[in-house]
Amino acid sequence: MKRILVTSATLAAAALAAFALAQGLPKLAVKKTYKVGFAQTESNNPWRLAQTKSMQDEAKKMGWQLVYTDAAGSAAKQVSDVDSMIAQRVDAIFLAPREEKPLAAAVKKARAAGIPVILLDRNVDPSLAKAGQDYVTFIGSDFVQEGQRAAEWLTKKMNGKATIIELQGTTGSSPANDRKAGFANYIKKYPGMKIVASQTGDFARDKGRQVMETLLQAHPDVTAVYAHNDEMALGAIAALEAAGKKPGKDVMIVSIDGEKDALQAIIDGKLGATVECNPRFGPKAFETLMRYAKGEKIPAKIINPDRFFDSTNAKASISTSY
Repeated sequence: MKRILVTSATLAAAALAAFALAQGLPKLAVKKTYKVGFAQTESNNPWRLAQTKSMQDEAKKMGWQLVYTDAAGSAAKQVSDVDSMIAQRVDAIFLAPREEKPLAAAVKKARAAGIPVILLDRNVDPSLAKAGQDYVTFIGSDFVQEGQRAAEWLTKKMNGKATIIELQGTTGSSPANDRKAGFANYIKKYPGMKIVASQTGDFARDKGRQVMETLLQAHPDVTAVYAHNDEMALGAIAALEAAGKKPGKDVMIVSIDGEKDALQAIIDGKLGATVECNPRFGPKAFETLMRYAKGEKIPAKIINPDRFFDSTNAKASISTSY
């Protein structure tokens, strides 16, 4: 008979995992300072840079040690980053999931290791991991509502009739999924609002420009663009101008995020409107973790209030944008 060697370390690890699963969310002791991880998804746009700075600034203000990682746009790298944080025995992990499915497993692995996780700005697949059970909470915007607000503005601006190109965010990410659904659900009540092409620009300005150039060739009659973020909208503006079209006149554009360059584009008459998605997560994230440590009941979702920018308020708001 083949013997299987079971060490005390193996038994201890198994017992820890079983305990975490049995007890639900891991507990967090009240301390003066914490060692926390922040697993960022990428740093290729102003929104992400502003979010990272907010987290770093708040950690410094609180006197906490922040273990920061950048997945550089790779879900596999981000899973590895979470594994590294678990190995370093951080007290808690703040995670901005690159994609919904791969990071759900990482969340559950942290939980099994006794480390509480708070999701920031993006969610994981709810069929694979649940708030209050596998992770503490999701802090972020209502992405479905963002899509609805963009659709409502564009429908009114275009009098219910538009030929639309949609530039989607990262495939498989919760903001891309929800912003698409929110927009589509709103315009289905208006038969004249038609999306003729929808393709991912991966939330990046240059990718958005490239995709827009390609889609313009297939759909030269486009009258509106819905971009899932400002960076892709700005790329679309460049593509339209290169094609001899006037953004804001020949083609109306609406997007999401509220970054400084987008507000300037509104002022310049090239971008119609943008729905804010506030990137400054630091204060709320750290405050929520401290409340959790004290044993307070944390809701499954904490929604950030977001503003809306168009020609009526862009100039007055640009000084406070990122």
